[in-house]
Amino acid sequence: MEITVISHEKILNVNASTPNERALSVLKALASEWRLRILQILGTESRSVNQLAHLLNIPVSTMAMHLKALEEAELIHTELQPASRGLQKLVSRRYEQVHVMLPPLEPSAARAVEISMPIGAYVHCEVTPTCGLASEVALIGMMDDPVSFFEPERINAQILWFRQGFVEYLFPFRVPAGASPISLQLRMEICSEAPTHNENWPSDITLWINGVEVGTWTSPGDFGGTRGALTPSWWLDVDSQFGLLKRWEVNGTGTFVDGIQVSEVKLQDLKLEMQPIITVRLGVKPDARHVGGLNLFGRKFGNYPEDLVLRITYE
Repeated sequence: MEITVISHEKILNVNASTPNERALSVLKALASEWRLRILQILGTESRSVNQLAHLLNIPVSTMAMHLKALEEAELIHTELQPASRGLQKLVSRRYEQVHVMLPPLEPSAARAVEISMPIGAYVHCEVTPTCGLASEVALIGMMDDPVSFFEPERINAQILWFRQGFVEYLFPFRVPAGASPISLQLRMEICSEAPTHNENWPSDITLWINGVEVGTWTSPGDFGGTRGALTPSWWLDVDSQFGLLKRWEVNGTGTFVDGIQVSEVKLQDLKLEMQPIITVRLGVKPDARHVGGLNLFGRKFGNYPEDLVLRITYE
């Protein structure tokens, strides 16, 4: 399990391990209608303990118990401030969003190798405008110029976008000799590409692995209006801000996106063990039903602190 807590100022990651006290404390703190209502009230302004107890019509002692659980989970911040009689405890909410990621259950004998690839480390591309790239500090090359995708600075890209075409990556096949792959997963933060942004802008985004078209996922739109948690301050508010975190998986039964089957392509169709590299291509086909482009986000842009991540489970 991985819990990602997002605020306007920082992202706090709690990685999976067993036991994971941080993850358990957050989940336990949120498993209460009263504590969820407290967090909702604190979304507008800080409150004292007495004010919160009055607003929810519960005893101060009960309120103190709920606040203790939220404080131990680091979901709230408390401080003492002068009051008309002594000091009072002022409570504020630390985070705007809590993202909980639940990985699939893997066989106990299975192990995995995971490789993170910067989104600018593609080895081949063909793109059409609208298109462009940007690092965390500036644009790379020129807007709507496909040649910019060949700038040396592309390796620093934290967002890239295009209307039609593809980008292609090479991952090393790092499964130990004698081991057998049982699934291949690919994680990415991605969405459609519309002028500025448009949440109702479908795009058919296709994934190829080792030259095999494994499936197509239709992105519902290009997301903006609210700034991405990681999106740098220089990036314009009207432009794309974040994507959706999608998890592709190819296993012995087919190809799935977030657990929903998208094709009959199976792991054996990819012939992973016949070559030392894995070719991954993401793109929008010219004959797609929805040619709505794509935005691909790196670890310093959007909502998720991840690059393009390939995970192979083996036994």
